[in-house]
Amino acid sequence: MSPRHNRSRRRDPGPRDPYVPVVDTVEDGWVVRHLAGTSSTKTYRCPGCDQEVRPGTAHVVVWPESGAWAGQATPDDRRHWHSPCWAARHRRR
Repeated sequence: MSPRHNRSRRRDPGPRDPYVPVVDTVEDGWVVRHLAGTSSTKTYRCPGCDQEVRPGTAHVVVWPESGAWAGQATPDDRRHWHSPCWAARHRRR
């Protein structure tokens, strides 16, 4: 098998605990998780624009890094942002 073909193969990671979040990035002291629209079933309020993040909308969920790794993060610590609002958060006052 050629090395090129070998690199493109995906490995099955096996079963995943649904209660352990898949964390994409850690930025500015926040843990960031990107959610697809299909996994969103509730309405949230985006702190960036103060508009609703409606069910079925792809968005990001962020929570403080210190609480996440220490096992102390609670659902009250999480914030649901529109993806463009999260990307533009440094330009807002």
